[in-house]
Amino acid sequence: MPGGISHHAKDILFKSLSALYQYQALDVYGLHGLPRIKAVLPTEFPSVRADERRADTVFLLEDDSILLLEYESNERFLDNHLKYLDYACRLLHTYYQQEKRIRPIRIVVIYTSDVTSAREQLDAGDVLLSSKAVLLGEFNGDAIFHAIEEKVHNGEPLTPEETMKLILVPLMHTRFDRQTMIEKTIELAKTIDDEPKQLHIIAGVLTATDKFIDRSYAEKVKEWIKMNKVFRLLVEELEQEREEMLKKVMQEKEQAVQQALQEKEQAIKQTEKRKAIEIAKNLLDVLPIHEIAKRTGLTVAEVADLAKEMDNHQPPSS
Repeated sequence: MPGGISHHAKDILFKSLSALYQYQALDVYGLHGLPRIKAVLPTEFPSVRADERRADTVFLLEDDSILLLEYESNERFLDNHLKYLDYACRLLHTYYQQEKRIRPIRIVVIYTSDVTSAREQLDAGDVLLSSKAVLLGEFNGDAIFHAIEEKVHNGEPLTPEETMKLILVPLMHTRFDRQTMIEKTIELAKTIDDEPKQLHIIAGVLTATDKFIDRSYAEKVKEWIKMNKVFRLLVEELEQEREEMLKKVMQEKEQAVQQALQEKEQAIKQTEKRKAIEIAKNLLDVLPIHEIAKRTGLTVAEVADLAKEMDNHQPPSS
């Protein structure tokens, strides 16, 4: 959604999306047997190259594996799987650098109604990349939207499964064009009495349709979101988290500086002590112990111990 949502607003949508998907199963996508979602992860991957690589949605699952969830409306299966391979490599590298372990990665590709069949593998000899395809063209978006619309108009709460289905309706097979269904879905979400769920659904729709949504309409949605009370609360919460994180970073930095200063001071003291000991050793045959202690800053006991040590190392007289 080029230019549609600011970076800060995306942070809020990301936070809202996390609340929506946390601990949800993926059965709604027809993906049975996968672990439930544990958390939503950042989608921007660092790289040695200057280009930006950002996956559509990245989940941490309850078995600590990572799920790449991609949305596609084309049949460029080879190009797309090369892109997923790049994402997977960046994820593997990032988490290995952080944790020194390899996390399993799962790839699910949700194809819009434009795609009627899909390839699920990229076979490059010793390199084999597999994905699971979900064909939304096999879902009756009109029937799903109508059933959910009835519940919303009757004031009935939506189940998590219905919420997730509503998010995907614009990408399903319907009698309307995609932009129209995006607008119908978002406008329906606005009428839901549960304000957090309103924002969750809209965040989900914006994420799922990021590659397809009309820019001018996205701007309107952004302005509406800014007026949403829950959004403002999330902004405050996010700002508080950032302040706490900044405070923690500053405290850790201050502690590190203090530790470095203490270590430096300790090193200086040790160096000065070694110099004082060397001077004391050279003066033992010249001055009395108390005078050496006075000149070097060592204690009388320390100088006496040095004298005794040197006496013990003297070769026996013949």
